[in-house]
Amino acid sequence: MNKKELLKEKIRDFQNSLPYKLIPREISLPVDSGKIVTVTGVRRCGKTHVLYDTINHLISGGIAKEQILFLSFDDERFNFKTEEFDLILRAYRELFPEIMLSEVYIFFDEIQMADHWEQFVRRIYDSETKRIFLSGSNSKMLASDIATSLRGRTLQFEIFPLSFSEYCDFNALDKDIHLTKNAAKLLNASKAFVKFGSFPELSLTDHSNYDNILQEYYFVLLYKDIVERYNIRNVPVLKYFVSRLLNNLSKPTSINKIYNEVRSAGLKTDKNLLYQLLDHLEAVYFSFRLSRFEQSVLKSELTLDKKVYFIDNGLVNSLTYSHQDDFGKLLENSIFLWLRSNIPFQRGLYYYKGKTECDFVVFDKDKPVKLIQACWDVSEPDTLKREVAGLIEAAKYFNCNDLTIITADNQLEISEKGLHIKIMPAWKTFISNMKP
Repeated sequence: MNKKELLKEKIRDFQNSLPYKLIPREISLPVDSGKIVTVTGVRRCGKTHVLYDTINHLISGGIAKEQILFLSFDDERFNFKTEEFDLILRAYRELFPEIMLSEVYIFFDEIQMADHWEQFVRRIYDSETKRIFLSGSNSKMLASDIATSLRGRTLQFEIFPLSFSEYCDFNALDKDIHLTKNAAKLLNASKAFVKFGSFPELSLTDHSNYDNILQEYYFVLLYKDIVERYNIRNVPVLKYFVSRLLNNLSKPTSINKIYNEVRSAGLKTDKNLLYQLLDHLEAVYFSFRLSRFEQSVLKSELTLDKKVYFIDNGLVNSLTYSHQDDFGKLLENSIFLWLRSNIPFQRGLYYYKGKTECDFVVFDKDKPVKLIQACWDVSEPDTLKREVAGLIEAAKYFNCNDLTIITADNQLEISEKGLHIKIMPAWKTFISNMKP
C-alpha cells in the first residue's frame, strides 16, 4: 500500500472512532483562536488525550467528523520526507473534495518526529486553515524554536501528568473538601499521589506494576527522545548523570561536583556535555531547574545554586531507592509540579536562600505574591520552628504576607512576629487552590 492510501485509511479510521470515551482533563484548548495551538509535555502525560478531548468538544458543538484531520507522526510508517508532506493534504482532499480546507480542524500529534515540519505547518496556516493543533514532547522545539519558525502564529500550552484534582476525577473520588466523610479518602489518595505519581495510565491502576511501566517510560524517553534525537554517544555518562540528579532531588546541584565524580569513576566527559545533558533532560520535560532568587534577574538565571525537580514522583521512585520513604522530598516535588504547571515556562518561580531557606517564592510579574514551605509533618516543635523561620526571613526580604506551609495532613493557623501563617494539608490545597 502506498503512503497516500495509508493516510486515507488512518484519517477515516480515526473519524469513525469519534467521539472518544475519556475522562476530561482540566485544561481547555481554544478551538477558534486564529493561532496554531501547540501542546507540549513529557511522553505519556496525556497530550494526545487533551487533543482527543478538544476534538470531542468540537463534535459536541456541531462540527462534522469529516472536518477533523488527525494524524500521529509517532507511527513508524510515516517517515515523511520534506517533499512528501503534501500527501497529507492530497489524501484528505481526495476523501472529501467538497470540504474546503479552511473548514478543517487539523491535529498533528508528536509532530517533532518529522524533520522540517515547521515550513509545512507555516504554509498550511498561511494558505489553507488557521485551525491547526500540534503536540510534541520536546519543549525547546515547541518553545524557543517554534517562536522563531512560526513567528508569532502560536499559542502554547504545557501538559503535565495529572494534577491531584484530575487524579481524583480519574479515581471517581468526591472532591468536596468540606464533607467530613471525604477527608480520609482524599488524604489516602494524596499519599498515593505523592508516592506513585500521576501519569494517567497508572492513575487508573492499583500500582502493582508501576515500577516496570515507569521504567519502560524512562527507557523510551532516554533513548528515543535524548540519545537518538540529540545524537548522544556517551550513554554511560548520561545514565550516571541522571542517577546523580535523581539522588539530588530538591537540592542545589553543582555540575562541577558531578563532573569530578564522573572522572573519578573512570568515565571520560567534559563539563560542556553535562550542561548540554541538563538542557536536553529539561527539553523533554524529564527534569526542571529552579533558580535561587537574586535581585539581578540575570544573576538568578546564571547562578550555579539551582535545585532540580522531576516530572513525576513515581518515575523518581522507579529509578532510585533514595527517596522511597522520604515523603518530605516527594511532597516538595509535588508542590513544585503544581506551581510549575500553573506558571508557564517557569516565569516567576524561585527559591530563597539567606540565613534560612524558603522553598518557593511565587511572583506575579515582578511582584512576590506567595511564599510556600513544603514539610510532610510539622507536629514536632523544632520542625515547625525551622519552617516558620524560613518563611519569616523571606517575608521580610520580599515584603510578602501570604505565607503557607503545605503538609500531609496538618491544618492550623499561627501568628509569628506579626505575620499570619497558614498550615494546610496538601490534599486541600491542591483542590481548593487549583491555581497558586
